[in-house]
Amino acid sequence: MWIGEIVQPHILSKSTSGDDWADELLLAGPGHEICLTLDRDIDRDTLRAHVSAQQKTLMTAGLRPAGTVALHLPPSLAYIAALLAAWRIGAQAMVLDYRLTEHEAERALTALDPQLVVLPDRRPEARLTGYFGVTPVIRRRAGRPATTGHVLVQLSSGSTGPSKFIARTAPSLIAELERYARIPGYPDRGERAVVIASPLHVLGLVGGLLHNLRAGVPTVLPKSLSVEGVLDAVAADSMPTTLLGVPSQARMLVDSHHPGGGSGAARPASGPARLDRMITGGEALPATLRERFTHAFGSDLGLMYGMTETGVLATDLTGTDLPRLTPAPGIEIREQGGELLVALPESPYIGPVDPTRWADGWLHTRDAGLVDAGNGRITVLGRCDSQVSVRGLKVDLGEIERTLLEIPGVEAAVVLYEDKIEAFVSGAGDLRDLEINAILRHQLARYKQPKALHVLREMPRTATGKPVRNLAILRSSAGTQ
Repeated sequence: MWIGEIVQPHILSKSTSGDDWADELLLAGPGHEICLTLDRDIDRDTLRAHVSAQQKTLMTAGLRPAGTVALHLPPSLAYIAALLAAWRIGAQAMVLDYRLTEHEAERALTALDPQLVVLPDRRPEARLTGYFGVTPVIRRRAGRPATTGHVLVQLSSGSTGPSKFIARTAPSLIAELERYARIPGYPDRGERAVVIASPLHVLGLVGGLLHNLRAGVPTVLPKSLSVEGVLDAVAADSMPTTLLGVPSQARMLVDSHHPGGGSGAARPASGPARLDRMITGGEALPATLRERFTHAFGSDLGLMYGMTETGVLATDLTGTDLPRLTPAPGIEIREQGGELLVALPESPYIGPVDPTRWADGWLHTRDAGLVDAGNGRITVLGRCDSQVSVRGLKVDLGEIERTLLEIPGVEAAVVLYEDKIEAFVSGAGDLRDLEINAILRHQLARYKQPKALHVLREMPRTATGKPVRNLAILRSSAGTQ
């Protein structure tokens, strides 16, 4: 987490509030149309009423156009209504994950300095919960109004170091929604989406909640994110259904369907009849996981590549062309020195940040990759910092991670290099380091094999659910430090 003086990249003379974009794109539609399902079905008239009530409460508390409000709420109707209400007012909404510690949250608030903070009336403690029934409580602060035209501020995952503050304008969000609308096979009217990716972060928020509101696709947030809870939510309606989550959630579903985790234990496909596909993002998707998912549920398992800074960049919604991905409509990606760069008209960051991350209209993703000159498809090869030299030999730590993830029972893997290659894994069942090392000896050249392998009871993860890549934290979890 980072504390510092907020940089003001540009001052806008006009607020985006006059565009009424939230009303026109997200809240419009027939009043009786079901748009959300939490503990009950919620139609657009009901949602608009909740948003109007939150708008009145926020304005009574002093929020005005170009004002600032931090939403430190869990996934809930209160969160959704407060976010849309802030945008209706023309304010800048800062979304803080409810799983941040009080210390982390206060550091972020000190840096961002919002005028209001919206908190839940009680601290959510439950795990594997898709939504919470909380009442919003407003806390006033002596903060400052927005000095930029950004309407959304989010924190990066922080998986490799301090989180960055990432800001999006209304035109940036609208452009991403237009990209989703043009991606063949993405959920559209007449379908529903069960969203198990967190709606506090870009995949679940823009790719799930906001796209669905615009497209007329009901968004279902399961009460329980357990296997039974997710599959019950999928099977609760006869409409064609897309499941939106992350690869680790797909693995959880597959492992429960195939006791023992190995492909040899697979039963015939018997998933919910209307599970048309699962779309994942945020992590790499192992080919064997896609095969096992398709065999288990008779449904496609696809992948989207993107960043908090940009939203969706490239997709393969069926998973049939992996690892190759097709750039989303309107996205320009190029390769420079083995790194993927994305055309972006302005910096997405506020606050201190490495100035080389964005320059001259190009965002450096810090992801290694290839761009096919013929068809423009990209192949993401992992983080640029995963390419290391071991005794003069080039080693891709991402290749070692992918190999580990193909081993039955391994659910998460992180491989790092300091003075040696060190691997950390976690998973279901009784994972044994000797057995894993034996498999690696058959699949990896000797110089690529980890010198230390740690089997963790649970992989440390960031608030966004990504595995932590901090060596000290991982070693501490392994009891070696």
